[in-house]
Amino acid sequence: MATDHTHGHDGHDDHHDHGPPPFFTRWFMSTNHKDIGTLYLLFSLAMLFVGGSMAMVIRAELFQPGLQFVDPHFFNQMTTMHALVMIFGAVMPGFVGFANWMLPLMVGAPDMALPRLNNMSFWVLFMAFVLLLSTLLVGAPAGGWTMYAPLSIQGGLGIDMMIFAVHMMGISSILGAINVIVTCLNMRAPGMTLMKMPMFVWTWLITSFLLIAVMPVLAGAVTMLLTDRNFGTAFFDPAGGGDPVMFQHIFWFFGHPEVYIMILPAFGIISHIIPTFARKPLFGYDSMVFATAGIAFLSFVVWAHHMFTVGMPLSGELFFMYSTMLIAIPTGVKIFNWVATMWRGSMTFETPMLFAVSVVVLFTIGGLSGLMLAIVPADFQYHDTYFVVAHFHYVLFSGAVMAMMGGAYFWLPKWTGHMYNERLGKVHFWLTAIFFNVTFFPQHFLGLAGMPRRIPDYSTQFTEFNQWSSLGAFGLGISQLLFVYIVFACIRGGKQATAEVWENPEGLEWTVPSPAPHHTFETPPRIS
Repeated sequence: MATDHTHGHDGHDDHHDHGPPPFFTRWFMSTNHKDIGTLYLLFSLAMLFVGGSMAMVIRAELFQPGLQFVDPHFFNQMTTMHALVMIFGAVMPGFVGFANWMLPLMVGAPDMALPRLNNMSFWVLFMAFVLLLSTLLVGAPAGGWTMYAPLSIQGGLGIDMMIFAVHMMGISSILGAINVIVTCLNMRAPGMTLMKMPMFVWTWLITSFLLIAVMPVLAGAVTMLLTDRNFGTAFFDPAGGGDPVMFQHIFWFFGHPEVYIMILPAFGIISHIIPTFARKPLFGYDSMVFATAGIAFLSFVVWAHHMFTVGMPLSGELFFMYSTMLIAIPTGVKIFNWVATMWRGSMTFETPMLFAVSVVVLFTIGGLSGLMLAIVPADFQYHDTYFVVAHFHYVLFSGAVMAMMGGAYFWLPKWTGHMYNERLGKVHFWLTAIFFNVTFFPQHFLGLAGMPRRIPDYSTQFTEFNQWSSLGAFGLGISQLLFVYIVFACIRGGKQATAEVWENPEGLEWTVPSPAPHHTFETPPRIS
């Protein structure tokens, strides 16, 4: 992709707005996509530790049978809050941070299309989490992150606060998604057609349509919950003619596309890392784009595979079983393309590539256990056991979170202007990959042996695998302190990064200096 990039400082040098503004204005009132991206990424990192500390409570309690540290109600609060914080606080805002930082650089735009809306999106999200985490002071929700009725109709004030917080997160997500769509469709550099957009831009464009389609559905579900709790309606109360299973249908109609909202941007990130370190163009770019769109389309017709045990008619179970298996095809296309990109490439294994390769391997394991869960009669056995917990952590941690870590190492030199410590980065990778598998692989066996999820106690036959799992979890949590150290050491200093950072990478973001200036592409680059 040839570019002639004349950066627009010509004749503008009398402006005083090229550097960053003073501290308060810069970080609280910023409309600059790079600063807002940084805020999202730091918020995501903080929430990773908040959610992770909740996971530590869970794993400490489960180290051996019997009740050790916390009472069952607090244990349920921890499982509920851990999921809410990780999904809405760590994974989604993390990818929004990548989008804010990278999309304008990748499409050659000076900023996001709607900068003030961008600032509002972040601060609405921030306040949502102030509200959600303050439920810990008044009695946090303890009915699972899925908020299933009728349990969530019976809780205290914490549930109303959670509902309001979820509304605010939804507002933030919808505004962010609108911003991404307008930026991708209206602000591309001259000559950048849709089919020349980088994969990360494509995955985010498609993810944004998913967000706009499903966040209002979640808002509807929690609003009905709110009126059932406070205004005498009976949407989900059988005594008043309602149906708790209807809540599950509405929730999972949001919840399944949500799973792909959390994984598609990860696919985009590793579709940049793998070609860079295999030193080959991405294999099958067009099929990658269509596979992403196919996954997004199919994600709307698979939701009830979370509900095989609620008493659906057989025809419904068969439909959802087959449609769930169908979604494995575009996902398989992606995995094939990544492997084909690596095939006979001159590969080197810098830290981002280690993370990317591990995402391909471990995400595939999560995908295969997902196919097992798609089989209705088998799912009757797996449902609500630790097998499900193992499955979605292989998809979400080794899919989404490890892709974000790889992306952070990949673009950190571009963001900070310094190279991170490569040796420490590799140590962080190996600690993360090993402890992740020690934590979650045994949970497959616990689930197959029948250990239910979301319980604070268990019978002695499950002790040994739970101990492995807990030891792995503490190792995994502590390893992330190394990640924080590497990132902040890189921000403070280190070897100066070149503009290209890596060897002949593809894309416009590598044509601007490192660190990327506060304002870029004031004169749009031309794509030839």
